[in-house]
Amino acid sequence: MSAEAETEGTWRTGLDTLVRWAGAATGLVVNALVSFSPEPDVDVLYGFPVFGLCVMAGVFTADLIARPSRGRPRVAQVRPRRIRDYLPQPLTTALAAQAVVLVTLLSIAATTASADADGRSGRALSVACPAGAQLLTPWPGPYYAWPTIGGLALGTLACALLLRRITARSGSDDQRRLRVRAAIGAWGVLVTAPLFAVSLTMTIAVLSLSCAGGMKATALGALAVTVLISAVTACHCLGVLLLPQAYVKERP
Repeated sequence: MSAEAETEGTWRTGLDTLVRWAGAATGLVVNALVSFSPEPDVDVLYGFPVFGLCVMAGVFTADLIARPSRGRPRVAQVRPRRIRDYLPQPLTTALAAQAVVLVTLLSIAATTASADADGRSGRALSVACPAGAQLLTPWPGPYYAWPTIGGLALGTLACALLLRRITARSGSDDQRRLRVRAAIGAWGVLVTAPLFAVSLTMTIAVLSLSCAGGMKATALGALAVTVLISAVTACHCLGVLLLPQAYVKERP
């Protein structure tokens, strides 16, 4: 590799990293702005998905800006590149499972949601207890679920397009592996941040129940585990997104 090509590669890598960090910083700023909403629950149930979308937008923008310039023609490979050859399999599998959990929790919340004290539908959970009916808010019903699912679908589509672009582009396997890992890290934030917000909100609501007995304890246990796993995974994905080179291992 010539000195000029090496310098250009270093510059593009630095720009790519800078834009990815800028996307995460923008997400934090937007999340802070959302927190000024007059509704206190909007920060958790809207802020986290918005943060994830900003992170994904940063990775996508970084790929558009810092893509390598066209070099000399190369001989086509006999074996076509496949996206799954570059994916971090354990992390991708864990994130796919958590995406399923997120959709499942939102589906449960949507089917059990009711109107709140002000008559606004899809924002509360109404429970009939022996001592009287309880109305628990906030609850991630349709009012909060649809924007979250929409953001997840949009981010997943963007990630799929990004993975296809990265895999088809010329360059070294190490470069592709770094960019694919960064894209998966961004998608992971998009999945785990809303999962944390939804499971935490449901945990707080279930804690407020004055009845339900054993069912309450079971639900609390499952939700608490989900909160913990999603929080740890979100932190890991953020690290993968911002510093993908620290997580890439050389293949034998």
